Amino acid sequence: MYDAIIFDCDGTLADSMPSHYLAWVETLERYQMELDEQLFYDMGGWPSLKVIRYLLQQQGIEADAEKMAQEKEAAFEKHIQAVQPIEPVIKVVREHHKKIPLAVATGGIPQVCHGILDALGIRDCFDAIVTAHDVENAKPAPDVFLVAARRIGVEPTRCRAYEDTDPGIESARAAGMEVIDVREFFQPRRVTG
Repeated sequence: MYDAIIFDCDGTLADSMPSHYLAWVETLERYQMELDEQLFYDMGGWPSLKVIRYLLQQQGIEADAEKMAQEKEAAFEKHIQAVQPIEPVIKVVREHHKKIPLAVATGGIPQVCHGILDALGIRDCFDAIVTAHDVENAKPAPDVFLVAARRIGVEPTRCRAYEDTDPGIESARAAGMEVIDVREFFQPRRVTG
């Protein structure tokens, strides 16, 4: 039983991961860097700045991580029109809208999350939207889900979470929530093979 639902955004509400991956590839090419698509999916739920810092360290490159993260988010905006709804999850949103509190808990930044929700026409369905800018610790830490639960006034253990990545699932479980793994009924489009 649950009294509220908290949704991740990218890969859960929206099939936006291919657009994010293309934005990463475009950004990283300018720095002679690469990002394997599987590694990209493995880091799902990480904020862009955390991804950049990891890749810089992994590839032994020095660059301005914050500037690169901003460039990546700007590149994503060029691909936002390719974002598609994940219909089974959108159906859950529509079925529960105005019946129980709904929230979004994302590792993304506000501008990107709001843009996706606006593109899907569902932004007004949520009582709270919590982004990477609202928490100190990113997924897999529970912070983003705990803040979302607090903002909608529901105990975390009374919330159901929808997620699509291992770090996101770990985050929601650490917050004490029951988790629905979207990957059990939806596979994101891939850019390569």
